[in-house]
Amino acid sequence: MNRSIVETIIGGLVLLVAVSFGFYAFSNNSGGSSAGYEVVAEFDNANGLVSGTDVEIAGVKVGTVLRQELDKDTYFAVVTLLIDEDVKLPKGTSARILSDSLLGGNFVSLEPGGEDEYIEAGGSIDDTQGSVNLMDLLGRFVFSSVDNN
Repeated sequence: MNRSIVETIIGGLVLLVAVSFGFYAFSNNSGGSSAGYEVVAEFDNANGLVSGTDVEIAGVKVGTVLRQELDKDTYFAVVTLLIDEDVKLPKGTSARILSDSLLGGNFVSLEPGGEDEYIEAGGSIDDTQGSVNLMDLLGRFVFSSVDNN
């Protein structure tokens, strides 16, 4: 009888900790904020991007990916970015999809342009570079070194 009471108490504590962690994670999620403006970028390959993926400038998070769609005419991925309202992107800004690490996910890296005018809400980033498949690169390197021997 004592053993089942102890197991019930421990189970209750584990459940309480799990619910507390879930509440903490949900309340601190910045993905739900809508303070900012939308910018669109078209990529030839948007592999690894999902809604909520970070958008960074110089390693600092300045926004998130809102959604992705396929342009049925060009077959490019149209990615909508939500940029923080206090960050103004100069025209000529470029966007690249980079990898966090060999095992990690991707993020969008922005390089600010040099013009005096800014991209307005609903504007677009024209200079883009899609994601690079690291496994393809590794395979090419391995097979090219084997062919050279």
